[in-house]
Amino acid sequence: MKKRMNTKKLVYIGLLAAVATALMYLELPLTFLFMPPFLKLDISGVPTLIGTFMFGPAAGIFISLVKDLIHLLSSQTGGVGELSDFLIYTAFSLSAGFLYRYHKSKKGALLACLSGTAAVTVVGALTNRFLIIPFYSKLTPIDAIVSACNAVNPMIDSIDGYILFGAMPFNLIKGLIISALTFMVYKKLSHLMKDSLMAPEEKKSAAAKE
Repeated sequence: MKKRMNTKKLVYIGLLAAVATALMYLELPLTFLFMPPFLKLDISGVPTLIGTFMFGPAAGIFISLVKDLIHLLSSQTGGVGELSDFLIYTAFSLSAGFLYRYHKSKKGALLACLSGTAAVTVVGALTNRFLIIPFYSKLTPIDAIVSACNAVNPMIDSIDGYILFGAMPFNLIKGLIISALTFMVYKKLSHLMKDSLMAPEEKKSAAAKE
């Protein structure tokens, strides 16, 4: 029985990883919010966060690893973008997952999402500063990068300005959007998943209590 439940968990985690992978290819630039053109939003973090809440931080990290390894096959950043994405969502999963583990309530989920969003904002700023910008600087002069960002957001007049007024707001917005979407779908999905993971005896007991 336990082996069958573990198999079901792996199936669900695999399905979430597949959905996350597909969503990672649907990117939206946020230039209308004065974000640099190469910062594009995807919502692959939603199934990652759902997996984290359902099965723990390790599941969220695994989902991120799978989607980034698959996306690596069509990478336009030499793997740097995928590494950055993995580090960001690892921070999200660890921060949100551990907090939610000990506070499994609506309030706990909200605090977990806010904690995860803060982690995404900080780690995203660091990965942009030490991974993304160094990569692009090998292809394009730093001045050209800053100029492209400045054309969208006049407050970005240096690399530090890009981090402060580009990378950090972008990752903050991404974290909040992912958190909001997760809030909208998590409860419905979690009820379906938990119901299928319950043993027949547990279902009878739950039905008797209702």
